[in-house]
Amino acid sequence: MNLLLAEVAQATQRLADAGVPSPRNDAEELAAFVHGVKRGELHSVKNSDFDARYWEVIARREQREPLQHITGRAFFRYLELQVGPGVFVPRPETESVVGWAIDAVRAMDVVEPRIVDLCTGSGAIALALAQEVPRSRVHAVELSEDALRWTRKNMEGSRVDLRQGDALDAFRDLDGQVDLVVSNPPYIPLTEWEYVAPEARDYDPELALFSGEDGLDLIRGIERTAHRLLRPGGVVVIEHADTQGGQVPWIFTEERGWADAADHPDLNNRPRFATARKATP
Repeated sequence: MNLLLAEVAQATQRLADAGVPSPRNDAEELAAFVHGVKRGELHSVKNSDFDARYWEVIARREQREPLQHITGRAFFRYLELQVGPGVFVPRPETESVVGWAIDAVRAMDVVEPRIVDLCTGSGAIALALAQEVPRSRVHAVELSEDALRWTRKNMEGSRVDLRQGDALDAFRDLDGQVDLVVSNPPYIPLTEWEYVAPEARDYDPELALFSGEDGLDLIRGIERTAHRLLRPGGVVVIEHADTQGGQVPWIFTEERGWADAADHPDLNNRPRFATARKATP
């Protein structure tokens, strides 16, 4: 075993002792980041090239600073995004939301589907949809100026229509014209603050995490925004906590103009997002 791999083994144990959920993965990712190689190439780093700064970034991760803040990047589907303080770090479970949205749009008989991403954050969802549905017209909105600094970096050169504003009042010019509305809004109940992982609680912006006593305040508002934006037959897909699986579809009721409200599991088979179709009058 070369020096770097031996250090990675020690770092893995230190991160595990600190409660980091994926210690081996993070130890290897940080080793690759510091040494400028891919994870599969760690064994090729010469002992003389070992960089002691590795232990500096391991110490930061021990304090539960997010891996993505240390490296300055987050991977989402086929994207590499710039992230850091002030913007929500995209999670792997949201990839299931995007996968469903892509399938739904492709199934529509629409040449250039119009898509709106509410609470876009880093821009992960909007950019993935623009990339994977090439003829789509994608619009995204974000309220936080701190987050928008990162969104603008990620969307530079893209064809996404990015705006700053409140998701509940966004895109009045698109009312009744949208084929799909997608959102990963804040949905953590304020009462669960102490149970949130340190990486999120201490580093992600509160605006992107918490939404009222039951976590559903913004989702209730987005239901009205989605109904306003969508054409009849258009669909909404919205992420929620795995503990909210029985609650969110009930927000999209027939009385409020919806049909086919349903919940869907993520890759771990936990309820992760709800969908509904705007009813035809």
